[in-house]
Amino acid sequence: MADDPPYIILWLRSLAFWVVFPASIVLFATLLLFTAPFTLQTRWSLLQFWVHFILWWLKVTCRLTHQVQGEEHIGNEAGIVFAKHQSTWETIALQEIFPLQVWVAKRELMWVPFFGWGLALMKCIHIKRGTGHAAVRELVTQGRARLENGNWIVIFPEGTRIPAGQKGRYRVGGAVLAEQTGYPIVPVAHNAGEYWPRRSFIKHPGVIQVRIGEPISPQGKSAQQILDEAAGWIEDRMAEITTLK
Repeated sequence: MADDPPYIILWLRSLAFWVVFPASIVLFATLLLFTAPFTLQTRWSLLQFWVHFILWWLKVTCRLTHQVQGEEHIGNEAGIVFAKHQSTWETIALQEIFPLQVWVAKRELMWVPFFGWGLALMKCIHIKRGTGHAAVRELVTQGRARLENGNWIVIFPEGTRIPAGQKGRYRVGGAVLAEQTGYPIVPVAHNAGEYWPRRSFIKHPGVIQVRIGEPISPQGKSAQQILDEAAGWIEDRMAEITTLK
């Protein structure tokens, strides 16, 4: 990026971050195991220490921070977060921005030592990818239970990380969940992939821009209409905040 320091400085800063980041996952996942007998809220409180620490460490080492607009759209009632997926960053930062939440993740991640254990303890909605309608039914069944318990649900509707400046195919599962449960979708756009690219060792300094939209009511709309409205809002905001021209 144009304002980046010399490459060797970027590399050393990124190295400092990476030395600590995976070790912190192992440490906090291990601590999380000891909270298994307690409530999800207790585990969430412990997780917040890790989230705040990692975002602080990212700021200290890589000079990377973020700015959020639209936090007033986060209501007191649970909802479904539809977020752009470009990086690892949003999987961390959304846990600071939104209240107690669970993620939708592929079932295979449950088998990853430490990370997968943490997902399981945080009541992650695990679905088997590639099973079509069966996966959507499982999402609705598990998602309804989480929402009725007051938990927000984070969904990356593109399904996988998409390089900065590109658009993936938005999948309808989360919109079906909204249609069948009546809970709103809160769309989120951000440009984290420009600073923390997927599969990249280097982290670039700067300020990640996050935009949170007004809740999208599913009332009187089909799942496809809900999906189109959410995807349209996200991509319109992406066009405003991306610096890749």
